[in-house]
Amino acid sequence: MVYILLGSKSDQEYGKTAVDIFEQFGVKASLWVASAHRAPRWLHEVVAKGEKAGVKVFICGAGGAAHLPGVVASLTCRPVLGVGIAAKYLGGIDSMLSLVQMPSGVPVGFCGLGETGMKNAAYLALQILALEDKKLASKLHEYKKKMEEENRKANG
Repeated sequence: MVYILLGSKSDQEYGKTAVDIFEQFGVKASLWVASAHRAPRWLHEVVAKGEKAGVKVFICGAGGAAHLPGVVASLTCRPVLGVGIAAKYLGGIDSMLSLVQMPSGVPVGFCGLGETGMKNAAYLALQILALEDKKLASKLHEYKKKMEEENRKANG
């Protein structure tokens, strides 16, 4: 199981992108809005709830200062994958810089910006889950084969 946490309701379109990918692979994922700044106690509750429910990976999408992934990483020993979301002024560069500067001992895997970053976070989470799930690993191998076939066909 995967939890996808977003700092703002306005970011839900990105989270839904990841949920769709998990559904395609038959993996349970839950989408939550829990701001590290506006609702820190709620965020703590959501992370604790996720751990109790058996979450294996957290994906966090945040813009601006992008503290959400780092705060989640400080609350759990499970893998945390961060996605920068473009905020109003700096086009995502601000969130990217926040995510790649985590202090030692509080790792966050940075997966990119925006929709592509969220997709890559979902695929990386699937690969992490596939380490202990042979059926999922097989589905991922088939997916990669299909990507290669489509790429080859593009050449005529």
